[in-house]
Amino acid sequence: MYKCLLVLLSVVDMATATFEQQKQDMNSKQSNHKVLVAYFSATGTTARAAEKVADVTGGDLYAITPAQPYIDADLDWNDKQSRSSVEMNDPKARPALGGKRLDVSGYDVVFIGYPIWWDLAPRIIDTFIENHDLKGKTVVPFATSGSSSIAGSTATLKRAYPALNWKEGRLLNRADEKTIRTWIDRLGY
Repeated sequence: MYKCLLVLLSVVDMATATFEQQKQDMNSKQSNHKVLVAYFSATGTTARAAEKVADVTGGDLYAITPAQPYIDADLDWNDKQSRSSVEMNDPKARPALGGKRLDVSGYDVVFIGYPIWWDLAPRIIDTFIENHDLKGKTVVPFATSGSSSIAGSTATLKRAYPALNWKEGRLLNRADEKTIRTWIDRLGY
């Protein structure tokens, strides 16, 4: 009886040790890169996607907030005088940032999330990029959209900021954790 108990305890101990080693290996892989998940979300859709990216990567979550929050009337793309329409029609528009100042110096990888407006990233994304030194960091865009692909917005960002180390972006409409994990794994993060 004691021999069976000893054998059983030994098996449990070995399984526990193996599990702990695998857990340490996963944690050391994740800790190779300090990840920031910065996002702008006007309605909450991109915020939900950003939370999933942060969960999968173990990254820090940061909301890119405008100094003047957008209200529903600002987001009416059918109104040519709405705030978002005026900003998107002016390539030089740079909405002011609100919220806490962010120090990006400790991050290696920066995921930048946004809703797609007029097949582009909202102008506040330009404000964020221009106000933070992202040179030498890996920058990974992700977006949400009702009808656009991410291709136009990422091509425009890459043209506007060619010195940054851009990686493959992804549209994350209703993406589950498994889909996001597959994308992140393919990127190597």
